[in-house]
Amino acid sequence: MADHPRTDDDRAARRGPSRAPASTAGPRPAGRRGGTNGRRIRPPTQVVTRQRPWGLIAAAVAVVVFATAAIGYAVVQVNRANADKVTSTDQIAGARVYDYPNGQGHVATPVEYEESPPVGGDHDAEWADCTGTVYSVDIRNENAVHSLEHGGVWITYDPERVREDDIATLSTLVDGRSGLMLSPRPGLGAPISLQSWNTQLTVDSATDPRLRQAADFLTFNPENTPEPGATCENPTFIGTPLVAGEASRAGG
Repeated sequence: MADHPRTDDDRAARRGPSRAPASTAGPRPAGRRGGTNGRRIRPPTQVVTRQRPWGLIAAAVAVVVFATAAIGYAVVQVNRANADKVTSTDQIAGARVYDYPNGQGHVATPVEYEESPPVGGDHDAEWADCTGTVYSVDIRNENAVHSLEHGGVWITYDPERVREDDIATLSTLVDGRSGLMLSPRPGLGAPISLQSWNTQLTVDSATDPRLRQAADFLTFNPENTPEPGATCENPTFIGTPLVAGEASRAGG
């Protein structure tokens, strides 16, 4: 049988039905499955609310309030203290002023003073310690006046005319305060008397504000001190104070 030449149709019939070409798209990326139209879904945003440090705020407010109160109290105290200060002897009500000149002599004999306690004049070569010294004895006038010449302030009291709490108040005013000394003086013409060189103040009560006014103004006041800058220290006198009526132990 004669061979017929093969046509394209014959070749197609022998191959069978044609196959659809394989897809080359590959697997779909994750997150692009149905209903998203290929868009990436973002996770929901988490909103973090910061907590206010109420404890620290309260503590800071408390500190500010306390500091304000402390400053206010300090200002009040300073103003009150300044209100009590004086700038001249004339402002101390009841203070008596005398006129003993500078350069009084040193003597080893007793001196007859016009004022009691004295406020100036000749005096012993040894001064009484006036470094905030509280004496329990009636110290000798001549030694005390020398302390006044150095700028000291001498407070005396009559033990028969003041109470124990008055003595305690006076001791608190004087104790440890340079330039001051305190001693009893039986028979004093007033319950309490304060002396500096050329100035004297008598009061009835240890709480009289004029005492502190006078002590603050007169102690080491260069305008009221014949020998400004002179020392008030005398450890020997603290250890063995000379009392009224005793003889001098220093040369003239």
